[in-house]
Amino acid sequence: MNEKEKALIEAKANILKALGHPTRLWMAERLADGEKCVCELAENIDADVSTISKHLTILKQAGVVIDEKRGKQVYYRLKVPCILKYMPCIEEVLQANLQTHIDLMKE
Repeated sequence: MNEKEKALIEAKANILKALGHPTRLWMAERLADGEKCVCELAENIDADVSTISKHLTILKQAGVVIDEKRGKQVYYRLKVPCILKYMPCIEEVLQANLQTHIDLMKE
């Protein structure tokens, strides 16, 4: 692997790491429906505003979300909405794994 390939793989891994936390993935999925302020996200998850903000900072550093300050509120949205297009594939993997376990139990 050359240096350019290595840098690209590392950049991709950083994005996947940012989305790899359940809270951050949940927030990204909510942002797929449109922009939200921190307070809206905090209303729907068992975490305080500062924790939500820290997770959003990680997503922002990875380039997954962008923010816009309006008055006292900060609104977040997905930078590139197609980021979650891989989710149906992940759900297929989950389904295949489940089927494998079911088949094992039948034997």
